[in-house]
Amino acid sequence: MALVALEIPKVGLVMENARLVRWLKHVGDVVQQGEPLLELETEKSVVEIESTQSGRLVEILLRADQEARVGDRIAWLEIDTNLDANPESTTDRIRSSPVARRFAVQHAVDLRRIAGTGPRGRVQLIDVRRAVETQTAQGTHASAPAGLEPLSSMRRALARSMTLSNATVPQFTVERAVDWTALETLRARLFAELPAGAPPPSINDFLLQGLARALLAHPALNVTFSGDADSPDAGVVPAKGTHIGFVVAVNDGLLVAVFHDVEQLGLVELARRRRETIERALKGRLTRQELEGATFSVSNLGKGGPDRFSAIVNPPQSAILAVGRRRDCVVARSGDIRVRPLSQLTLTVDHRVADGRLASDFLRSLVDILEGDFWQLN
Repeated sequence: MALVALEIPKVGLVMENARLVRWLKHVGDVVQQGEPLLELETEKSVVEIESTQSGRLVEILLRADQEARVGDRIAWLEIDTNLDANPESTTDRIRSSPVARRFAVQHAVDLRRIAGTGPRGRVQLIDVRRAVETQTAQGTHASAPAGLEPLSSMRRALARSMTLSNATVPQFTVERAVDWTALETLRARLFAELPAGAPPPSINDFLLQGLARALLAHPALNVTFSGDADSPDAGVVPAKGTHIGFVVAVNDGLLVAVFHDVEQLGLVELARRRRETIERALKGRLTRQELEGATFSVSNLGKGGPDRFSAIVNPPQSAILAVGRRRDCVVARSGDIRVRPLSQLTLTVDHRVADGRLASDFLRSLVDILEGDFWQLN
């Protein structure tokens, strides 16, 4: 038998602290790998955390309502070493890139307290830089000027994420208008075919499904960026399926709810799932899976939004689409002047992943899909 420490995992890219809501197991209980073990409240939501090992829970180090940092030990699990062919000492090794180790030594950062975002939890340069920034911010917090309103946990997480994105991700944008005429006509026809009690698909549901089709047609954008650009371990990770983040405005911040395998969902199921997910997002009850794994995101500010805007890529995703408000515009079509409902689409892309030609082709494909008539409820 051997004891293995369970630690606070990283949920999302910028999480650093979390509050324990409750344990789902008690001391003495047998726990299976992948079984829900506890609930954590992060800056974004309350999520279930699964056990990373199978064994018996022998000691709990963190109690309900207590806060801890990513990497802190929260419990001890007794496991049977005979069931594991690999030496248990491998769990204590710190997987990290050479440049991350050098940077950590230069800034006196303990790699053991950093949760890596690389393959198999490898600590990368970007992870160490984030830890240094956090230490610096904590060191200057005590000298904050009088009258300063501190940031909420969610706003602080957004500030870190967007600062990191702007500082480390080279980004560019391409734009194109979409004409909603055909889609609005199609929606009216599809509504008459809806099963009883089914929620009617909104423009956002067509957007999500259209993005899934466009990503399948342009798989070079259906990826995440991994590693540090100045290191040999840099590369892109292709996704299996289409996993799209949908930006949701909540009190004092934003959440990105992730819809997995969108290409497998019909409009009726997608509409139902989107409504339920947004309701839980507004209550801060998204699961860990619903906060992770996206390769691409979409932000639609709706009728009250601006005519056009650009959004910032959420690393390690490849791109994000900003959708301007729908408005009647005068356009020239086939030699005639007509009034059409248009929205301006602005695609922001990680330049490490793609160039302007690929982004332009992707956006053209998306517009062709949205302006077409090949849609099915199921």
